[in-house]
Amino acid sequence: MSGGPLLSVRDLSVAFTQGGKTSTAVDHISFDIGKGETVALVGESGSGKSVSALSVLKLLPYPPASHPSGKILFDGDDLLAKDEDGLRKVRGNKITMIFQEPMTSLNPLHTIEQQIVEVLSLHQGMRDQPARKRTLELLNEVGIREPEKRLGAYPHQLSGGQRQRVMIAMALANEPRLLIADEPTTALDVTVQAQILELLDGLKRKNGMSMLFITHDLGIVRRIADRVCVMTKGKIVETGPTGEIFANPKHEYTRHLLAAEPKGRPPATNTEAKAVMVGDEVKVWFPIKQGFFRRTVDHVKAVDGIDIQVRAGQTVGVVGESGSGKTTLGLALCRMISSQGRIRFEGKDIDRLSFKDMRPMRSELQIVFQDPYGSLSPRMSVSEIIEEGLRIHEPSLSADFRDKRVVDSLREVGLDPETRFRYPHEFSGGQRQRIAIARAMVLKPRFVMLDEPTSALDMSVQAQVVDLLRALQEKHDLAYLFISHDLKVIRALANEVIVMRNGRVVERGPSVEIFERPQTDYTRALISAAFRIETAPTGVVSE
Repeated sequence: MSGGPLLSVRDLSVAFTQGGKTSTAVDHISFDIGKGETVALVGESGSGKSVSALSVLKLLPYPPASHPSGKILFDGDDLLAKDEDGLRKVRGNKITMIFQEPMTSLNPLHTIEQQIVEVLSLHQGMRDQPARKRTLELLNEVGIREPEKRLGAYPHQLSGGQRQRVMIAMALANEPRLLIADEPTTALDVTVQAQILELLDGLKRKNGMSMLFITHDLGIVRRIADRVCVMTKGKIVETGPTGEIFANPKHEYTRHLLAAEPKGRPPATNTEAKAVMVGDEVKVWFPIKQGFFRRTVDHVKAVDGIDIQVRAGQTVGVVGESGSGKTTLGLALCRMISSQGRIRFEGKDIDRLSFKDMRPMRSELQIVFQDPYGSLSPRMSVSEIIEEGLRIHEPSLSADFRDKRVVDSLREVGLDPETRFRYPHEFSGGQRQRIAIARAMVLKPRFVMLDEPTSALDMSVQAQVVDLLRALQEKHDLAYLFISHDLKVIRALANEVIVMRNGRVVERGPSVEIFERPQTDYTRALISAAFRIETAPTGVVSE
């Protein structure tokens, strides 16, 4: 850091006051970021990473947020001491920020062009043709293909990776000196994640920009960061060069983070086990209608003739990029959407059954969704959420027996039954996912579709949830359809793997075969993208 640091955080504390009570979220932390340097702030959810980053630009709600101590020096100026007018000259100009979920960060009512031009207009007074030209340059720079065709697009018309690229274009529009990236790749497929990391690293080097990278994924840190600050419970417990932190971690919490990933391997497929769910030539085609009479002119072939068999006590993992048809296949097998082809559950044909006729079987076909916060009703207590299925499928049960089943289910997933009268917002992400699993398991299902159940969780919580699912499967002889883009989780849990692309199966086979001897270029690309993030040396972007 020749010439002194670009950003210097000194003795920073962040507190929140609500209902007369004050809690400390960040407790006297200090770190520096040099010119052209990438510093990673890592830790689990609730450690204080994002609150620290938001404090740099004073983006927290004041009140209830406050700073009992500390300074944030940017080029020698204390940002915490600046008023709103002073901060406006820094925000979006000298320091910019990329958030985790671009769909909620971008304005759904404005086109991509309008949103990028707004940044250029506010900070540079650039309008009309010059602004349009600069917008096209930025979209080209971040790898948006045929940018002229994307200018009039709205955020919902872009993929997750494209939306994140637009966010990066907006962040880089004014050539900032510091970029704050808050979990920018968490919700993305492994291949898109690798592309975004490569893009950020390349742009940083090209523009001589500094970066504060916030993440809970240490594989990403190893690839992109020069130095690491490890946070837990609002404190930085260890800091140092990336290579040194990974090779010789000093603090117990850092060692815990490094060891926290799904472990173990599933047993070999038992071909003698009973087939619980079987699909033959399953198709889900969505019509494309045009013209005044809305005639069907073509179809989106979301699932295009797939055979699948899920056996008792075993897991079939379905992997592929967003839009490959993974979730659509699972919903079709569970008869949540209409499909063509034969579907048998426990030997019974269910593909011709109406949704009403399917209702008695729903207790045996359960789904655990990706986002437990979105799938759990915020107006119901945990007890009410878990017993809702019992009220519908086993109405003859007494209130006391329902409560006993709820208590047993919570114990089974490792939660304290005394917490069953609380509401979802009072639990962490990992605890909410356990509640979602308990809701499914209380009905004693035979088949469970798990749709990205670990993608939004910290690495250590991911490992705990995988261990829990494995234990429940062994105990109840459950058949799992596990949908994910996280190949580390699939490798730990799935007996058999199906690789999907554009609605079709490109490769299938035992998990060991797929991961050790992939046969197709697409499968090799997925595996390379997933595992090169962990193995690429610091500062080197592998192709």
